[in-house]
Amino acid sequence: MTDNNQFLDDLFKQAAQQQIEDNGFTERVMQNLPETNTNTVRRLSRLWSLFCILIGVGLFFAFGGWQVLQGLFFGGLRMLLGWLEVFALTAPTTEININLWVVLLLVGFVLVVLPYQTYRKLSATL
Repeated sequence: MTDNNQFLDDLFKQAAQQQIEDNGFTERVMQNLPETNTNTVRRLSRLWSLFCILIGVGLFFAFGGWQVLQGLFFGGLRMLLGWLEVFALTAPTTEININLWVVLLLVGFVLVVLPYQTYRKLSATL
């Protein structure tokens, strides 16, 4: 395997050292290329990004994306509440002593503090 790698390295080194005579063609092409203004390119890039974001937001609302997000949120909330109900009913029957208040504090931490901290850090970087 290393013989093949060495062979390829030698082959590419030889190819990189070759100079192909083009009678100044490359230089003429480079001189005839239009000047690019970086400010114009940045402005066009920002306009294109804004256009794509607006189209995305419009399609999101046109095809009912908000209702889908609400359904996912409330479905997840129902599932979490169902899990907590089952946990609260079955926890006393286990051999492990689990404090329900600790579980509720952990759930509150996951639902309130973690999203807030994530939002705060993301908004600070943007």
